[in-house]
Amino acid sequence: MAAAAPEVFAPAQASASPRVTYDVIVVGAGYAGITAARELRLKGYQVLVLEARNRIGGRTWTDTFAGQQIELGGTWVELTQPHVGAELKRYGIPLVADAAPERTFFPTPSGPAEFTPDEGFTRMGATYERIFEGSQQYFERPFEPLYRADLLAGIDNLSLRARLNQMSLTPEQELLVNGQTAVYSGGSSSNGALTMLAQWWALSGWNNDGWNETMKYRMSTGTVGLLNAMLNESQPTVRLNSPVAQIALSGTTYHVTTTAGVTASAKGVVLAVPVNVWQTIKFTPSLPAAQTTAASQGIGVRTGTKLWIHAQSPQGRFYAQGAEGGSPITMMIPDKVTSSGGMLYSAFSTDPNFDPTNTAQISAAVSQLGANVNILGVKSQRWGSDAYSRGGWAFRKPGQLTNLYPNVQQPGSRLAFASGDIANGWSGYIDGAIESGLRAAQQIATMI
Repeated sequence: MAAAAPEVFAPAQASASPRVTYDVIVVGAGYAGITAARELRLKGYQVLVLEARNRIGGRTWTDTFAGQQIELGGTWVELTQPHVGAELKRYGIPLVADAAPERTFFPTPSGPAEFTPDEGFTRMGATYERIFEGSQQYFERPFEPLYRADLLAGIDNLSLRARLNQMSLTPEQELLVNGQTAVYSGGSSSNGALTMLAQWWALSGWNNDGWNETMKYRMSTGTVGLLNAMLNESQPTVRLNSPVAQIALSGTTYHVTTTAGVTASAKGVVLAVPVNVWQTIKFTPSLPAAQTTAASQGIGVRTGTKLWIHAQSPQGRFYAQGAEGGSPITMMIPDKVTSSGGMLYSAFSTDPNFDPTNTAQISAAVSQLGANVNILGVKSQRWGSDAYSRGGWAFRKPGQLTNLYPNVQQPGSRLAFASGDIANGWSGYIDGAIESGLRAAQQIATMI
């Protein structure tokens, strides 16, 4: 059965004399921004949300493809993730489980090999358990990542590559995990911090079963459904197609100007765009030191691409994972059967030279994973090339946790920062974006 097009919150039409002065202006209509806007509206503030795109959602994006609802950005959630779990219960949004794979393909020293799902994921989990030894101590309280800052002093400077090198893993063991450590890090395990993946592992309960649950459930409404519920409850003013060029403080008033030259004013501002985008906005006065450093270094993976592959395959519903430096597609995950008898797969790449619209390249990449597909169609999103995200999923670099936090979360003069990139807990996930939006709203409410 074909999926209905996702419902989208419809901003009210501007009146002949639209309001130009607000209590708070929120820049960005992703999960962090919409959460902050809702909280402030429910406190009675007049709130304007300025969104650069022609849609809400930011790095989440509910769409349709091959007659099915898909997510071109962030997807998976769990009721055990406290902030998104509370929101799903608040609005009565159920979760649906992804279909489990029937077989898996993992790289080995002699090439890709097929394993049963239980064998493949158990082998991978056993290696992760070794890599993350000690995380129960240095992330004793994973939602308070600096609680044991004394133990993190040396560990946070380790890249995932440095940790893999420390472990003296066999070639077989490393190949079970280095595809994941590389794709999460942005293409090379040297780019990503051990503490980033170790914190996700800790948040999952320090075990493989919990880790596997983090890529299992999605919202039945699509990610846009929860956003719509937040907006429909609080009714802030939302202006789409309004990228912000400048945020300037004059006296006690912020003036926010779009690239089209339209200016609105407010007592306070919540900056709710990805950290990688902060450099594209002119700030007067300049951003505080921690935010300036974060913007310069970046947090979102700049080469991140997500693609959906509609295909037929003799291997059926399979999960496939590549090796670091191997196939340009590093992970391929089964989704659902389509009405045409094909299968939808979501896949991830961090190869800047890979063309996610080229079916010949995609077929070759899948073959490198050990599977064969007859491609019926493709839909993709290069998040690193998106001007309003300039990167995909958040993944901290070595040293960023201990050198940026908690200062990167602290507000300036009535300017608060909201992004899943700088969450305490599930940074890089929807839950982290909501956490950040809640914190920013509270910060602004105490200052204006």
